Amino acid sequence: MHLSENEGIEGNTFVVTGGLGFVGSALCLELIRRGARQVRSFDLRHHSPWSLQLTNHGVRCLQGDLTSKKDVENALRGANCVFHLASYGMSGKEMLQFSRVDQVNINGTCHVLEACLEFGITRLVYVSTYNVVFGGKEIVNGNEALPYFPIDDHVDPYGRSKSIAEQLVLKYNGRPLKNNIGKCLYTCAVRPAAIYGPGEERHLPRIVSMAKLGLVPFKIGNANVKTDWVYVDNLLLALLLASMRLLDDIPGKEGRPVAAGQPYFISDGSPINTFEFIQPLLKSLDYDLPKSWLAVSHALYLAKIFWAVYSMLYPLLNRWWLPQPFILPAEVYKVGLTHYFSYLKAQQELGYVPMVSPREGMAATISYWQDRKNKSLDGPTIHVWGMILIGMISLFACGWFPPIGPVPLLRSIGLMLFRSMFGIRLAFYLATAAHIGEGVYAWRLAKRVDPDNATGWFWQTFALGFPSLRLLLKRAKRVGVPMLWLTGLPGPPEDSLRVPCEGELVTPGATFGGADRPSIWYVDFASFRLSVIKLPTTTCKQYCSSLSVP
Repeated sequence: MHLSENEGIEGNTFVVTGGLGFVGSALCLELIRRGARQVRSFDLRHHSPWSLQLTNHGVRCLQGDLTSKKDVENALRGANCVFHLASYGMSGKEMLQFSRVDQVNINGTCHVLEACLEFGITRLVYVSTYNVVFGGKEIVNGNEALPYFPIDDHVDPYGRSKSIAEQLVLKYNGRPLKNNIGKCLYTCAVRPAAIYGPGEERHLPRIVSMAKLGLVPFKIGNANVKTDWVYVDNLLLALLLASMRLLDDIPGKEGRPVAAGQPYFISDGSPINTFEFIQPLLKSLDYDLPKSWLAVSHALYLAKIFWAVYSMLYPLLNRWWLPQPFILPAEVYKVGLTHYFSYLKAQQELGYVPMVSPREGMAATISYWQDRKNKSLDGPTIHVWGMILIGMISLFACGWFPPIGPVPLLRSIGLMLFRSMFGIRLAFYLATAAHIGEGVYAWRLAKRVDPDNATGWFWQTFALGFPSLRLLLKRAKRVGVPMLWLTGLPGPPEDSLRVPCEGELVTPGATFGGADRPSIWYVDFASFRLSVIKLPTTTCKQYCSSLSVP
C-alpha cells in the first residue's frame, strides 16, 4: 500500500490490539513503513506466523490479556492512537463460549476506553462487524443509517457483544481526557466485510481444510445470494484514513474531526455469492465445490444440531483435538442470506476507495494458497481415509479376531469373496505388502519432489496406498519429474522397468527394443494416459542424458 498522506502517523506512538493477527500484523508493519515513532502489538499470544517479521521491523510485541486492566494499561501508556482489533468468538467453537466472548469483547473494550481517558490518548479506531446491524434478515445495499439489530435477537454471542462494544465506543466519543486538559477522546468504528488475503486465519483456512477433506457436500441458500468481502490492503487503507480523520487539528476542522463518533462500512464494493467467490480458489487447489444447494431453513436445522452437540461438550471446547463444528446458525445466515452494504459514507468522509480489485486480491490469495499447498502434505478426502482404513481393519478382523460382535458377519462376507480363511489372510498380507511397497516408493520419490514432507508421504501412503501415491505422482508431474516405462515390446509388458527419467537404475549402454525401432512407453499416472514414442536406434543412457530434468 503506497499513499502520500501520513497525517497523524509520523512521529506518533500506536497500539494495535490483536497485533499478532492477520490484519493486526499487517497494520503494524504499515504504520512502521509510514514513519510511526513506535508501534506496539498487544496480543494474548506469545507467537504467531508474523512475530519474527514484526520484531525485525521494530514493532514492540507485548503479550497480555485484554480482560486484565493492568495488562491493558501497561500496553497503552504513552500512546497517541489505538487501533482496537482484538476480539473473540467470530467463528467455530469460540462462538459457543459465551462468558469468554463477553469478557473479551465487552469488558476488554471497556478497559481500552478507560485507559485511553486515563493516559490522554486522543484517538481510538474500533474494528467492528457487519453483525451489529445484520442478524438473519436480508439487507440490500445497506448503509450506516440502519438501526442496530435488537440485542436480544442475535443468534450468537459474538454479534451481540460486538454491538454492545461498538455502542460503548461511539458513546465515549468526545469525553474529556483526564491528564490532557482541553483535549477529548475521539472514536469511530470501522465495520469490515469478510476479510480475505494471503495469510488470512479464519474464513479461508476453514473452508479450504473442509474442501480438502471433501466435507463441503452442498452450498447454502441459492445462487442469487450476495455478500461483501474486503481485501486486507483495502481494510488497512480504511483504518489509516479513519485514524487521520480523528485528528482535531486539521485546518478548517479544528475540534471537529470528521470521523468522530461515526461508524463506517468497509468492503471491496463488489457483492458476490460466497460460493462463487471461493470457487476460483478451490479450483486452483484441485478441490471440488458441490453443485447442489441446501435451503437456508434446512441448513439451520443442521446448524442447530451442531450447536446443541457442541454446547454439551462445553468443557472440552478448548481442546485441540475437538474439531470445529461443521456449521453454526450465525454462519448459515452469513453465507445463505443476502446482506451487503454501501461504502459511500466512507468514501465521502474518509476518502476511502478500494485500491485493490477483487480480481487482484483473489489472484494474490490463490498464489499464497498454491504455495502453501506445495509446501505441505496433501491428502485424499475423508471418505477415502474411511473406506481404506475400515477395509483394512475389517480384513484383519476377518482373519484373526474371535467371533464376537460384527466379526461373524464380516467373516461371512470375507469367505464369500476369498473362499477360505487362508484366502482372507493372504489378501491381507498382499494388501499390507502393497502398502509397504507403495510407502517406500513414495518416500523415495518424495525425497526428490517434496523432501520436507518425505516422512509424512511414507506414513500416509503406507496407510492409504495408491490414493495417497497418486497425489504425490501429480506433484511430481507438476515439478517436472515424469515417470517412464522403457520397453521395446508392442505393449506394456509385465517386466517393464519403471524409473525416473534420469535412468539411473538402467545399465548404461543397454539397448531397448532391438536395433531397428526401439520404443518407449510413457505412462502419466496422474491421468492414467498411455502414449508410445518411437525412436531411432539409441541406448537408454543416450536417451536419458538427453532429457532436461532437474
